[in-house]
Amino acid sequence: MTTTTTATTTDLTDLTDLTDLASRVRGPVLAGDDPRAAEELAAFNLAHDLRPAVVVGATTAEDVAAAVTWAVHHRLGVAVQATGHGAVSGIDGAVLVSTRRMDTVVVDPVRRAARVGGGARWATVNDAAAAYGLAGVSGSSSGVGVVGYSLGGGLGLLSREYGFGADQVLSLELVTADGEVRRVDADTDPELFWAVRGGKGNFGIATEVEIALVPAAEVYGGGVFFAAESATEVLHSFRAWAPTLPERSSTSLALLRLPPVEALPEPLRGRSVVHLRFAHRGSEAEGAELLAPMLEAGEVVLPGVGMLPMTAADAIHQDPTEPMPVHERGLLLRELGADTVTALLEAAGPGSGSPLPLVELRLMGGALGRQPAVPNAVAGREGAWSVLALGVLAPGAQDAVRAATGRVVDALETWSTGTILVNWLGDATDPSEVARAWRPEVHRRLMAVKRRVDPSNVFRYGHALGV
Repeated sequence: MTTTTTATTTDLTDLTDLTDLASRVRGPVLAGDDPRAAEELAAFNLAHDLRPAVVVGATTAEDVAAAVTWAVHHRLGVAVQATGHGAVSGIDGAVLVSTRRMDTVVVDPVRRAARVGGGARWATVNDAAAAYGLAGVSGSSSGVGVVGYSLGGGLGLLSREYGFGADQVLSLELVTADGEVRRVDADTDPELFWAVRGGKGNFGIATEVEIALVPAAEVYGGGVFFAAESATEVLHSFRAWAPTLPERSSTSLALLRLPPVEALPEPLRGRSVVHLRFAHRGSEAEGAELLAPMLEAGEVVLPGVGMLPMTAADAIHQDPTEPMPVHERGLLLRELGADTVTALLEAAGPGSGSPLPLVELRLMGGALGRQPAVPNAVAGREGAWSVLALGVLAPGAQDAVRAATGRVVDALETWSTGTILVNWLGDATDPSEVARAWRPEVHRRLMAVKRRVDPSNVFRYGHALGV
């Protein structure tokens, strides 16, 4: 039976203890209610209210180890945050370790690899790698942290050709529950190395990862916005066209409801549209030929595809860059037939009454469906398509948004694999919910590693396995 150990209450009003911890840590050590802690606690999803007992701004692996050792001594759980994109609620009373200061990136162009600090963002990696015609297998937003993205799986723009972000991890430096700083790779601890690549933060705090880089200075990519009135034709064309693409191409399609704000191009302001995203690692002529059939699928409101350096690839998905309170749910589909598309449109398409600003359908397959040379625990390889439903938790809209994301998931359950991408678990934090991400045999193996390296469940926050 899966259980979660809860923290024993510790009196932290005696600052002698914090002074002792501060003497072992180079970075700041703050009580959770200290006004100076607000910057360390800032989450990209404003729906999460983080209230740890103590915040440690780590600058080195030794800082992290000191924080973990101190927390264990006081029988407190440990949470970690870098960029704030992976934050989830429920860390009351924890010691929160912020790794955002640990943001160094060192590229080895000969080995096509990079050593990346625990708090580094993808923008820093791709900027450094671009000088050598290389890039990381990063996601749709370069503002996301490398470690959380990669260890949770990491579905990127080049993933159909190269696999998940976790597949690129060559080794990592990990602080485990015993306070040890370990170098973990396929030789030193192969079972832990398997588990942490896909099991996210359940086994320790990654203070550095070494990742493989790929030869991708630029891609042919961008987005095409179709009128909402063309949604049915565009989605049916998409389901037939996308699986014909080579592995060097990735694509997704999003049903968008856009606000009437001046930051958006005039043709998109306040409109419902269908956003086709496309990226191809190849020439402009090759990419344009592959994309051409979809340009005839409906009324184009705004085109925007061409050659892009990987350092500008955020333009493909155009993800929001400002924090906001959101709720999201996802699932994986084993197939996408005409009846699946119909169900999706009824749940979230134009005319459905859905309040959701984004429902995304993404092609998987290719290298995403294959284990890398050194296998790992990444969830979702069996999915042919991924679905993500996201809503903004504006005041008074919380119940409607949660109901709407539920309708999307329920409408597509018939075609679901029963698993989910870990990074798209959203605010699911109960271990029984988190367990659904993996196939049962993979989850059992993860639990065996968890009980070996963290038997007291020190790392029990976020998308937690329990013990």
